[in-house]
Amino acid sequence: MIPARFAPVLFGFLLSGMMSFIVSGIATVRAAGLHEEFFGLWMSSWPPSWLVAFPTVLLVAPFTRRLVARLTRI
Repeated sequence: MIPARFAPVLFGFLLSGMMSFIVSGIATVRAAGLHEEFFGLWMSSWPPSWLVAFPTVLLVAPFTRRLVARLTRI
Protein backbone atom coordinates (compact mmCIF):
# COMPACT_ATOMS: atom_id res chain seq x y z
CA MET A 1 0.00 0.00 0.00
CA ILE A 2 1.20 3.53 -0.77
CA PRO A 3 1.67 5.87 2.22
CA ALA A 4 -0.97 8.60 2.56
CA ARG A 5 1.61 11.39 2.26
CA PHE A 6 1.90 10.50 -1.44
CA ALA A 7 -1.85 10.91 -2.05
CA PRO A 8 -1.60 14.31 -3.82
CA VAL A 9 1.07 13.05 -6.23
CA LEU A 10 -0.81 9.81 -6.87
CA PHE A 11 -4.00 11.77 -7.46
CA GLY A 12 -2.19 14.00 -9.97
CA PHE A 13 -0.62 11.00 -11.67
CA LEU A 14 -3.94 9.18 -12.10
CA LEU A 15 -5.93 12.28 -13.03
CA SER A 16 -3.40 13.41 -15.62
CA GLY A 17 -3.21 9.90 -17.05
CA MET A 18 -6.96 9.59 -17.50
CA MET A 19 -7.44 13.12 -18.79
CA SER A 20 -4.54 12.94 -21.25
CA PHE A 21 -5.84 9.56 -22.47
CA ILE A 22 -9.26 11.05 -23.24
CA VAL A 23 -8.02 14.34 -24.67
CA SER A 24 -5.36 12.72 -26.87
CA GLY A 25 -8.02 10.32 -28.18
CA ILE A 26 -10.32 13.19 -29.09
CA ALA A 27 -7.49 15.17 -30.69
CA THR A 28 -6.33 12.12 -32.65
CA VAL A 29 -9.78 11.30 -34.01
CA ARG A 30 -10.31 14.93 -35.01
CA ALA A 31 -6.91 15.16 -36.72
CA ALA A 32 -6.72 11.74 -38.37
CA GLY A 33 -10.26 10.39 -38.37
CA LEU A 34 -11.42 6.89 -37.50
CA HIS A 35 -9.61 4.27 -39.54
CA GLU A 36 -7.63 1.08 -39.02
CA GLU A 37 -4.50 2.93 -37.81
CA PHE A 38 -6.38 5.15 -35.36
CA PHE A 39 -5.63 3.11 -32.22
CA GLY A 40 -1.89 3.00 -32.97
CA LEU A 41 -1.81 6.75 -33.61
CA TRP A 42 -3.71 7.37 -30.40
CA MET A 43 -1.43 5.16 -28.33
CA SER A 44 1.64 6.89 -29.77
CA SER A 45 0.28 10.35 -28.91
CA TRP A 46 -0.88 9.53 -25.39
CA PRO A 47 2.50 9.07 -23.58
CA PRO A 48 3.92 12.45 -24.68
CA SER A 49 0.62 14.06 -23.68
CA TRP A 50 0.86 12.43 -20.25
CA LEU A 51 4.45 13.62 -19.86
CA VAL A 52 3.18 17.19 -20.22
CA ALA A 53 -0.06 16.71 -18.28
CA PHE A 54 1.42 15.18 -15.10
CA PRO A 55 3.79 18.00 -14.11
CA THR A 56 1.21 20.54 -15.26
CA VAL A 57 -1.39 19.10 -12.88
CA LEU A 58 1.11 19.13 -10.02
CA LEU A 59 2.01 22.78 -10.71
CA VAL A 60 -1.52 24.05 -11.34
CA ALA A 61 -3.33 22.17 -8.54
CA PRO A 62 -2.29 24.48 -5.65
CA PHE A 63 -3.35 27.59 -7.58
CA THR A 64 -6.64 25.92 -8.52
CA ARG A 65 -7.34 24.96 -4.89
CA ARG A 66 -6.77 28.58 -3.77
CA LEU A 67 -8.96 29.89 -6.57
CA VAL A 68 -11.78 27.49 -5.67
CA ALA A 69 -11.48 28.47 -2.00
CA ARG A 70 -11.90 32.14 -2.94
CA LEU A 71 -14.84 31.46 -5.24
CA THR A 72 -16.82 29.30 -2.81
CA ARG A 73 -18.29 29.70 0.65
CA ILE A 74 -18.52 27.23 3.44
